Amino acid sequence: MSTIRAATDADWAQIWPFWRDIVQAGETYAFPFDLTSEQARGWWMEQPPGQTVVWVDDDGSESGAVLGSAKMGPNRPGNGSHIGTASFMVSPDARGRGVGRTLGEYVVQWHRDQGFHGIQFNAVVETNESAVKLWKSLGFDVIGTVPDAFRHPQQGLVGLHVMYLAL
Repeated sequence: MSTIRAATDADWAQIWPFWRDIVQAGETYAFPFDLTSEQARGWWMEQPPGQTVVWVDDDGSESGAVLGSAKMGPNRPGNGSHIGTASFMVSPDARGRGVGRTLGEYVVQWHRDQGFHGIQFNAVVETNESAVKLWKSLGFDVIGTVPDAFRHPQQGLVGLHVMYLAL
């Protein structure tokens, strides 16, 4: 059984290893490579009005295996706060099991429930084909691409898509 629930401070110990490995692979996120666990926690663990959630592989208790996480909230403060944003990370051990899709569906519904007007992803690496395909299947459109905005470790300079879903 699996569930999505609000992330707790105790969950960070399970999020950090896959968060660190994904960031250090350098293929999908533009976070600094040299962040400590505590610095990374500050980047990932959203505070209200945002939220961070975990996909847990068990009955939902805090002791279950965290196989994915998403953070969400307003894309910008003030007059831009009606548009949400989100980021997702799935443990390599859980890829292909629907974790990303389930988290994506959860995030879209969360934004609807919170009264957001839309969701904007600011920087989807264009070579991250599985993410682009997933977001398009959930109704997002690529509304622009910033050319050469991301240094991919194997493919060199690649574009960053801005993706949008009207709610």
